[in-house]
Amino acid sequence: MNRLQRYLFRNLLVATLYSTAGLTVTIWLSQSLRLIEIVVEAGAPMRLFLWLLLLTVPTFLGIVLPIALVGAVLFTYNKLTMDSEMVVMRAAGVGPFALAKPALVLAGTVAAIVFVLNLWLTPAAHRELVRMEYAVRTDYSQLFLREGVFNEVSEKLSVYVRERDSEGNFHGILIHDSRDQEKPVTIMGERAVLVTGDAGARFVVYNGDRQEFTRKTSQLAELFFDRYAVDLKVLSNSGGERWPDARERSTAELFNPPPEVRGNERMIQQMIAELHHRFTSPLLAVAFTMVALASLLSGEFNRRGQTARVTTAVLLVVLLEAAMLGLTSLSGKKVTFVPLMYALPVLVLIPAGWVLGQGLRRGRHRPAAPHGAAG
Repeated sequence: MNRLQRYLFRNLLVATLYSTAGLTVTIWLSQSLRLIEIVVEAGAPMRLFLWLLLLTVPTFLGIVLPIALVGAVLFTYNKLTMDSEMVVMRAAGVGPFALAKPALVLAGTVAAIVFVLNLWLTPAAHRELVRMEYAVRTDYSQLFLREGVFNEVSEKLSVYVRERDSEGNFHGILIHDSRDQEKPVTIMGERAVLVTGDAGARFVVYNGDRQEFTRKTSQLAELFFDRYAVDLKVLSNSGGERWPDARERSTAELFNPPPEVRGNERMIQQMIAELHHRFTSPLLAVAFTMVALASLLSGEFNRRGQTARVTTAVLLVVLLEAAMLGLTSLSGKKVTFVPLMYALPVLVLIPAGWVLGQGLRRGRHRPAAPHGAAG
């Protein structure tokens, strides 16, 4: 690249980094609302919260980078146009292809980064994030019980805790268990502790009252106790090994599914769709960039702004992203849609390249003014 192209590349790179940082922080804030409860409720280690927050980055970075790139391209080229820099470059004989080259080089770099993320980092981070969340729900399940409110542990199990002391004891406990709808149970106690083990999580309630209502006979059975244990299997994964999602599996597993899933046709289809999504999503970085370049570098330059062109590019990018997500979802149900995941970016690149090429030819074959023309 020449000096002018390096100048464009530097502006694009800085804008992309800022856009990526802004989008990452925004998504981090939304994710932290779900994870901050671990720290706020009952003293989970801060390092655990930070580790969970860090693990979320690779899971969405592959989506953020192409979007940040197209935002940087639209911002940079539109700003250069409004500052008349693009007009000067065009007047100096710089054609659309030379102006587009820095953005295309950056798009190729972003596509390579997304490719690496998709094949290795994102599946590993997603797998570790899910594992840690399950571990937290087992080892720190008491952290999800807030004081002074009815905690919906599951659809059929509610727990009320008046307060909790520094030693982990719950005071003023009320448990309503309707997992057996014919015999719902309400348990009240002065004090309770939450313990976990090989059998799963359970509440040990002290000095309380157990009431069981039989709907068929409309009878209420009441039992006073000094100590009573309540199983909370919904808080643990002891009911069996969890079936990993396709997004958690390594690329090697997607190429060669393990024996336990080979008989599951639905899982195989989801794994095939996930595998091809990892190969096709990096192409979106190039496709998005070409859409933006074709919108801004084709036709005549207008230093008063290109609002209509920017809006058109944004709408096309949104439609392209939605179409790719839809094809990925359909491919998980029917593998015949997989070829369309590859065809969609190509079908965008061809017309975008043609539009950009038309601008290039217009720049090269612009007729010169007659020598005798009056100024």
